[in-house]
Amino acid sequence: MISEKTFYTIIVAGGNGTRMDASIPKQFIELNGKPILMHTIEAFSENKYQPEIILVLAKADEYYWKELIASHQFTIPHHVVFGGKERFDSVKNGLACISNQNAIIAIHDAVRPLVSQKTISNCFKQAVANGNAIAAVPSKDSVRSLKKGLSVSLNRSEIYLIQTPQTFQYQQLLKAYEQEFSENFTDDASVIEKAGFQVKLVDGDQFNIKITFPEDLIIAEVLLKNSN
Repeated sequence: MISEKTFYTIIVAGGNGTRMDASIPKQFIELNGKPILMHTIEAFSENKYQPEIILVLAKADEYYWKELIASHQFTIPHHVVFGGKERFDSVKNGLACISNQNAIIAIHDAVRPLVSQKTISNCFKQAVANGNAIAAVPSKDSVRSLKKGLSVSLNRSEIYLIQTPQTFQYQQLLKAYEQEFSENFTDDASVIEKAGFQVKLVDGDQFNIKITFPEDLIIAEVLLKNSN
């Protein structure tokens, strides 16, 4: 059990990155000289709320992560727990490390290394005030729904693209993760919504991209270089 602290971040890094077509999980691919995951951890370690960092890894990646830590002389404190079959199980395992009833917990994708300090801080602040805070950006493109071969136009002004961090008061998250897993749980917001809580959207960041495909790496490298 890790020490008690008001703010926490659970970084979910259990994916295998099949869409990246790489020999290693995408969170370990180098981006501007170090693994994507290290950039992500650094972003939260630099935040003014100073969250305790919980890293959820696949058990099979434990030794490789230790090798990366040594080779990159990575010293940012973090607590490692192991993931489960589904993302739902991985978050639940991370949550089990926290016993502080007053905790505010941000859950973040390991492969969103460009998250801004403004977004992290706003999510923590709004979760304190409103119970939860889900980073999101309005859709810039026209959007259509396709069901059973029928294409239907949607109102773009009502469409938001969901990001992470998704940040919650401890009691909300604890209740939500007492539910049984459902295939409809696409993210943490969908889990708490099913538990009866209203989802609160807050401003995300257009540059807070999720690195999923090889071309995303190229974009992320340019953005990182321009931010330095």
